[in-house]
Amino acid sequence: MGHSDTSQPPIELDRLNFEQDGFLIVRGLLDAETCARVDKLVDDSLSPAIAPLEFEADVHYPGAPSGKHARGGYTPRRLLHAYTRDSLFRDLSRHPQVVGRLQVLMGNQRILLSQNHHNCVMTKHPGFSSLTSWHQDVRYWSFDRPELVSVWFALGREYRENGSLQFIPGSHLLELERGRLDAALFLRTDLPENRELIDQALSANLEQGDVVFFHCRTFHAAGRNETGEVKKSLVFTYHTEDNKPIPHTRSDNYEDILVSG
Repeated sequence: MGHSDTSQPPIELDRLNFEQDGFLIVRGLLDAETCARVDKLVDDSLSPAIAPLEFEADVHYPGAPSGKHARGGYTPRRLLHAYTRDSLFRDLSRHPQVVGRLQVLMGNQRILLSQNHHNCVMTKHPGFSSLTSWHQDVRYWSFDRPELVSVWFALGREYRENGSLQFIPGSHLLELERGRLDAALFLRTDLPENRELIDQALSANLEQGDVVFFHCRTFHAAGRNETGEVKKSLVFTYHTEDNKPIPHTRSDNYEDILVSG
């Protein structure tokens, strides 16, 4: 994965790696003190759970409780509208190293944060977390161009056992026939050609403070949390100023936030 041209400066290598793989991991972008502050804020928002939020039972993914009244039915999955929840989340969404890399990855244009997509804290709770199958985030998004980038902040360790992200390198460049996706636009795992693609996947093993940038067309998935601790991550999605949401769609519900320029 990635390039080995040592003649290129580090940020330029980031851009080349991102263009090739569809995702980029930046190690240690957040310090431990910042992660601890965010972690406490998330804990305070989970107990008691502060709306708006989404429950595992709402998504009907494999492993999720069958309904709100089932055991584990009120297990939180996402704390929604992170940008407006707290100034700490807003500061992270505008982190200079995040915005600086986004400008490099997205062609040195003015960058906007979407309040309509991601913009949340993702949680995976022991026992009741669900499995997210292989998908592209852009499948339900409506913009002039499918050219958005999401930024995932690891607030603690993320590895396969607690449901880390997995990516298929280079999949953002693929044009798949509709028949290779199911009714919900997840990759069909019963097809040999899809199994061959999934076999190329890499697990994004992250340490506290690591940050992942990934293209909205990159196929990714995440497993269940099989450990005894809650996994918590913060994620925002960005687009360039000239890539506008389609009017009267979900992507246009809330005003986008200028974070650079």
